[in-house]
Amino acid sequence: MLDPRLTTLRTFAACGTVAATAELTGYSPSAVSGQLRELQQSLGMTLLVKDGRGLRLTATGRYLVRRSDALSAEWEDIRAGALGAGEQAPNHFGIGGFSTASSNLLAPLAAKLRTTRPEVHVHVIEATPTRCFELLIAERIDLAVIVSMQGNVQVEDDDRFESINLLDDPLDVMVPADHPVAERESVTLAELAGEEWITAGPGSPYHSLFVAAFTAAGVTPTVAHEAVEWETSAALVGAGVGVSLLPRLASLAGEANVRRIRLSGTGRPSRKIIAAVRTGSRRSPLVRESLQHLRTTSQYILSTRLREDS
Repeated sequence: MLDPRLTTLRTFAACGTVAATAELTGYSPSAVSGQLRELQQSLGMTLLVKDGRGLRLTATGRYLVRRSDALSAEWEDIRAGALGAGEQAPNHFGIGGFSTASSNLLAPLAAKLRTTRPEVHVHVIEATPTRCFELLIAERIDLAVIVSMQGNVQVEDDDRFESINLLDDPLDVMVPADHPVAERESVTLAELAGEEWITAGPGSPYHSLFVAAFTAAGVTPTVAHEAVEWETSAALVGAGVGVSLLPRLASLAGEANVRRIRLSGTGRPSRKIIAAVRTGSRRSPLVRESLQHLRTTSQYILSTRLREDS
């Protein structure tokens, strides 16, 4: 197995501070500092030096972290193979993801594993994509569900992680219940060109997705309100002050005066949802079982959500 002190060093390299490393690993800051000192002493190498009030990796430390990626992947592959040989599961299994995935995909997965793997303690963490990657490195979670291309890690190009496509999540449109198109099965972006829109602010991934969709449709939308959470957008739509896009994965259950309509025609936006695991761990029985459940749940939601919210 990997030396836990090396995992701590790799986590420090990912997040940059002792305090953040402590929060991610679950150790105290003093324990993190102690592990890093012990690792340096045992190796006879200077891996970190003071940098103002903090620490930074030396060239030696950066080299060790970089080359340890292959070592980590080899260990994960060995561990996955050993678990698979006896169809065993680890005592702890952490899963993390963004808010919509946590409520719609990870919660059902945790409930399923409680039945199929009662001996495993399943821990769910709702987190941003960037934090999910840090939690994977710190070994606090073993599987993350994220929106591709979000966060500061491009998982497809990072040797520390493996990505698995789960679903393409189409975006629908939310309109007030008394809107002229509220009873229709589908509508195009061009038909909604004159509406006042609610979307995330400039610089956010969803604003970019919003702009790209309208550009493809040849329409320039009017943005009247900015909202971060889907719930806020739904409340504004329900209040009759605009219309908004909503991922199929997100539920409108309980929202009054709002209708979800499928988008058709040019410019239909969607977001790519992926799972990420540490490289080498994908063939672990518990990871395989979880991925299958996530795919099944995703497809069920995509096929039934429009009926549920109508």
